[in-house]
Amino acid sequence: MDLLDANVWIAFVMLTALEVVLGIDNIVFLTILVGHLPPASQDRARRLGLLFAMGTRLLLLLSLSWVMDLKDDLFTVLGEAVSGRDLVLFGGGLFLLYKASREIFSVVEARDEPPEERGTAKAGQARFWSVIGQIALLDIVFSLDSVITAVGMVDQLPVMIAAVVSAVALMMFAARPIGEFVQAHPSLKVLALAFLVMVGMTLTAEAFDFHVPKGYIYAAMAFSLAVEALNIRARRKRRALRAA
Repeated sequence: MDLLDANVWIAFVMLTALEVVLGIDNIVFLTILVGHLPPASQDRARRLGLLFAMGTRLLLLLSLSWVMDLKDDLFTVLGEAVSGRDLVLFGGGLFLLYKASREIFSVVEARDEPPEERGTAKAGQARFWSVIGQIALLDIVFSLDSVITAVGMVDQLPVMIAAVVSAVALMMFAARPIGEFVQAHPSLKVLALAFLVMVGMTLTAEAFDFHVPKGYIYAAMAFSLAVEALNIRARRKRRALRAA
């Protein structure tokens, strides 16, 4: 690999940007789960979660032949071929749908765990590792498509690895401000959970070979965020007028 080759750097920049974009759903899921932890544990959980994401992607990159084999058919159901990738996407999509739906129910019904369970150190430690385990589980699903996309764009493994590490480093800087902003605005939390429902539906659809371009999902999410930003600004102005 020639580091003076402009094509190498163009591929690196494009792949890094794509990895960041593909990591948006990962950050949203991480933000929602980490929000359940005490403030003192949230930074540690974010770092561990993103390090798991990076480790998963690097391991998948280093076992490219196995990742590509996941596309091979394992068996057929009602005449439809099922591959390892289909099973991973289907399981991950169902888990995400369940988790996001449960979180939306908790937010809408204003339910949380009892204070006596929340207060013990043992319960807090168990919750911390439960959050990390859930993040690690979804990292595998999110990383799978990310790695397959990387293989389709670049054929040089060092460039892929450098792009993944750079993307995760950028996400580490972005995860905390995004998390704090979402926690400060409950309506954004519901919006983020709705986004995760869409991602879960997309993953299950992909498992059945119904391809939904992620651009449509991101465009819908961007429009919703723009509308919510206007609502937040309007609420601030109303509060300022009442205080005046």
